[in-house]
Amino acid sequence: METSSRKQSFSQALSIAIPEADGLTGTWARVPGTVVPFPELLDTRPAVHPTAIVAKGAELGPGVVIGPFAYIGPRVKLGEGTQVGLHAILEGRTTLGPRCQVHHGAVIGNIPQDLKYRGAPSEVVIGHDTVIREYATIHAATEEHESTIVGDHVLLMAYAHIAHNCRIGNHVILANAVNLAGHVRVDDYAIIGGMTPVHQFVTIGCHAFVGGGSRVPQDVPPYVKAAGNPLRACGLNSTGMDRRGIPAEVRLELKRAYRILYRSQLNVAQALSKIAHDLKPYPEIHELVEFVRSSERGIVR
Repeated sequence: METSSRKQSFSQALSIAIPEADGLTGTWARVPGTVVPFPELLDTRPAVHPTAIVAKGAELGPGVVIGPFAYIGPRVKLGEGTQVGLHAILEGRTTLGPRCQVHHGAVIGNIPQDLKYRGAPSEVVIGHDTVIREYATIHAATEEHESTIVGDHVLLMAYAHIAHNCRIGNHVILANAVNLAGHVRVDDYAIIGGMTPVHQFVTIGCHAFVGGGSRVPQDVPPYVKAAGNPLRACGLNSTGMDRRGIPAEVRLELKRAYRILYRSQLNVAQALSKIAHDLKPYPEIHELVEFVRSSERGIVR
């Protein structure tokens, strides 16, 4: 009787939170182009499928839905309205904000693939409204009190991997099978194309775009497009900047900065000096200059 009741409550919660959800499997699908409003979740109890395992100590916010055969560890915290698909594994000291989606087979919070790891308590922290697709993996940090961080409104497509101590900003997109090594930083609104490995300690600047199938051994400055093997800068991410509402006059000044940095005969230090002296002091110009100036691995050329 109890099992039947749990099945019924799970199906009811799915139908409320996700009208197109399959009440049997716990997966969600919707007609392309439709907008499904989230219900008021403050008084909605978590719905856990009877085959899922939620360890004692896990914290589930209002409206959380846990699908079949998922595992939620004892130190996991899930924000209100977060949905966990079938066979997903969330373990370790892992925190997800409100309204995240974790799809089939994703693994979050597992110990790092780092030989220096000695069992220190470290974390994975994920913001709100982030989508983690099938079989993506996010590993905990290596040392005590360190964190692997993923921001808000991030899309991790299937089989993407985020290694220990990475820091992912807001509105970032990692396409299928992107692999980030340890300590990589990806700033807001950056996009990385599929099948792309990123070397450890590399930084990818805000609004940058990295083409699929590339190998990224050096930093990619903000607003810059890069692609190929070996990786080369190939202009500005004008489409992305236009979509983000960056004004035309700022985009023009960034284009001038790009030409000085990449098309002149000046070395990097000379180019930065000329950009800072000759161009208008927009915040975006300052950000570009400071990014290149502070790069430890050197920028993609």
